[in-house]
Amino acid sequence: MTAIRVLVVDDHTLFRDGLSAIFMNVPDIKVVGEAGTGPEAVSQAKSLLPDVVLMDINMPDLNGIEATQQVLAERPDTRIIMLTMLEDDDSLFAAMCAGARGYILKGADKAEVLKTIRAVAQGEALFGPAIATRLTSFFQNSKGVAHQNEVASPFPDLTEREREVLELIAAGENNQEIAQYLHISAKTVSNHISNIFNKLQVADRAQAIVKARQAGLGN
Repeated sequence: MTAIRVLVVDDHTLFRDGLSAIFMNVPDIKVVGEAGTGPEAVSQAKSLLPDVVLMDINMPDLNGIEATQQVLAERPDTRIIMLTMLEDDDSLFAAMCAGARGYILKGADKAEVLKTIRAVAQGEALFGPAIATRLTSFFQNSKGVAHQNEVASPFPDLTEREREVLELIAAGENNQEIAQYLHISAKTVSNHISNIFNKLQVADRAQAIVKARQAGLGN
C-alpha cells in the first residue's frame, strides 16, 4: 500500500508535533514535512510533493487561504485540508473558494482527522459533521432570505436603475436633481421615467409617487 504523503502546516510547533505523533503508527499515512509559515508551506509543497496538506489558516507572513491559492496554482492536484480553530462562516467559505477539499476544527478527534485525510486523498471533499451542518444551515438560510427578498421586492419588472429613479421620484426629487444624484443626463432620466410609467401603468408623476409610497419607497 502506498502511504498518503502529508505536509503539516501550523505556526505552533507543539501542535505540529502532536499531529505528527498521531500519524506515527498509521501505516497508510506518512508525514513528509512540516512548515510554520505560509511561505514555507508553499515552498515545501513544491519541493516535497505531498498528496495532502494540512493547512492552518492564521499564520504569519502569508495566511492559509493565500498559501492554499499559491500551492494550487503550482500543483492543482494537491489536496488541501484546513485545520483550524476558526468556526466562522467567512473562514469556511474563503477556504472553499480557495480550493480546500476539507475543513476540520482543531478540536476534532483522531478518527475524524484520519477519515478526512483518506477521503480527500481519494479525491473526495469532506468537511466534517459540524462543518456539514453549518453549510446546510447556511444554504437553507440563504435560500430563505432570497425567497423573502424576492417576495418582498416591489415592482420586479423595473431595472435596478429604474428602481433608483422611482425611489428618488417618491422622495420628491425633480428630474434635474435626480440627474445630478445619479450622475446621468436629464434626458436619460426622462427616458427612465417614461419606462417606469409604462411598467407601472400610471399616467403621471403623482400616480407613480402614490404607487411607490404604497410599496414603501421614498418614505
